[in-house]
Amino acid sequence: MSASTISEWVAFYCQQPQQLGMAFQTLCDNISQEDNAWIYIATNDEIYAQLTTIFQSINSGEKQASEFPLLGVPFAVKDNIDVAGMPTSAGCPAFTYQPTKDATVIARLKAAGAIVVGKTNLDQFATGLVGTRSPFGAVKNTFNPEYVSGGSSSGSASVVARGLVCFSLGTDTAGSGRVPAGFNNIVGLKPTKGWISTSGVVPACRLNDCVSIFALTVEDAETVAAIAGGYDPQDPYSRTNPQTAPARFSQNLRFAIPDQLEFFGDSQSEAAFGKTLERLQQQSIELVPIDFSAFNQLAEQLYYGAWVAERTVAVGEIFKAQPEAMDPTVRGIVANGLNYTACDAWQAEYTRAELAQKINAQLGDFDALVVPTSPTIHTLADMAEEPVRYNSQFGTYTNFTNLADLSALALPGDFREDGLPAGITLIAPAWHDQALSHFGKSWQQTLNLPLGATDKTLPAINTAKTSANHVRVAVVGAHLRGMPLNHQLTTRNAVFIEESRTTANYRLYALANTQPPKPGLVRSSEGQPIAVELWDIPLARFGEFVAQIPAPLGIGTLTLENGTCVKGFICEPVALMDATDITAWGGWKAWLARHHSA
Repeated sequence: MSASTISEWVAFYCQQPQQLGMAFQTLCDNISQEDNAWIYIATNDEIYAQLTTIFQSINSGEKQASEFPLLGVPFAVKDNIDVAGMPTSAGCPAFTYQPTKDATVIARLKAAGAIVVGKTNLDQFATGLVGTRSPFGAVKNTFNPEYVSGGSSSGSASVVARGLVCFSLGTDTAGSGRVPAGFNNIVGLKPTKGWISTSGVVPACRLNDCVSIFALTVEDAETVAAIAGGYDPQDPYSRTNPQTAPARFSQNLRFAIPDQLEFFGDSQSEAAFGKTLERLQQQSIELVPIDFSAFNQLAEQLYYGAWVAERTVAVGEIFKAQPEAMDPTVRGIVANGLNYTACDAWQAEYTRAELAQKINAQLGDFDALVVPTSPTIHTLADMAEEPVRYNSQFGTYTNFTNLADLSALALPGDFREDGLPAGITLIAPAWHDQALSHFGKSWQQTLNLPLGATDKTLPAINTAKTSANHVRVAVVGAHLRGMPLNHQLTTRNAVFIEESRTTANYRLYALANTQPPKPGLVRSSEGQPIAVELWDIPLARFGEFVAQIPAPLGIGTLTLENGTCVKGFICEPVALMDATDITAWGGWKAWLARHHSA
């Protein structure tokens, strides 16, 4: 079986893990040493050593194959992220060193069963959005080799788009995890800063660096992020998820769009994005133009202000001792950092904070901002003529994201007339990653494009996943949609998931003397399925919600007719003495409708 989606790979090899060795032999045979998307390809011994760790755990009985969520899944790593035993170059041979320890993100993925098959090419020191600033050669676009792949995570995007691996890791400071996704028709997840550890990552701008994920599907990117993410005490910029963000966007979607869209004269990219906007409107999504000036001002800060000095600090000794070893364009950018003073740096931070606050306030009335991932694309020849100006164009809708502490998800979009991809990106406040992924999965289903540059099609996906950051609650009465207490859910960022029913061993009662009227649900040896609604409430808001529930009601565990258990409303038996048994109606709304029409 060749590299495919994670769910397909794991489902296949969980049944026959002994076939993994042969699978990797085939996979490695398909990786060419001449392919400059790779800087380093793992040896057979290095791959076998990783597989052996998994086999030993399974054979010893320590774990079952099914306990490895990424069982034998092949992945690639951008060569500014440390993998123990494999060289890290950051795209600069003179900088190369041999790490003895995995980066935190690598260690977590390996523990889940994933296998590193190699390190990928990048714009040197992750400085660029083009994929051409590398002594290992420019990585070509997977749809048309005359065009750029996008960067800086060029190799990571390329190997995923061609189906060589199931997923890859990139980094994203100014758009490096999104632009290559847009140019190669794949998914690029740019997580909230601090969610995925950057310990063991060569820094570009430590205050803004993120480890990003490339995959053929949103579901795969979401799966990897859930495993890779989490607080890391080794990373001083790691953060704990506050668990207050919604699991999904609202039911009546409102997306912001820039009031003045810039495509730098690229009519094909403009037309492709126009088709995407029409497609969104056909899904009854409200699109509202907003003043984009604060976004543009913040984007300019990253390369045309004191923030560039962060790159100078990150490159450090090699810039001082061996400047000739650096790519000329990268060296020129890094050198600009010497032109700023400490006073300039503090003023830049004040400006960033002011603009970020304004941007987050603007987005507060919307589910997300939707933009072209890049307003245009250029050929390799074009890029050789204008390496800085065209790079800057690519970052128009990406550079501000990390400075404003936003989460982002790059998605495939409508193609250009010349057959090149023209992706879109959804941008939302920090920690809205799961809501972005939920929408992204539905979007991919709607588009139903081939995956990456392969002929693979989108497999069935699970849009109703639960998460550790939310509590799924079954509501049965006054908290149902349209009922008087529903606001106690919605004001706490709870979102409606679906209608469901309990198992047949419940009874429902209309309680006496309650305002507003409420039912009581009781488990019984005899009963029938009772209609409920399932809502996901952020974990940090769950306690607030429960605190408002008056006696004789409380929260317990309910069993749904599909066999799953969720939190839900229960009632103290003492309240049933003067209550009316309404079980026969099958639900609170049905009883209210018949009661009022009687």
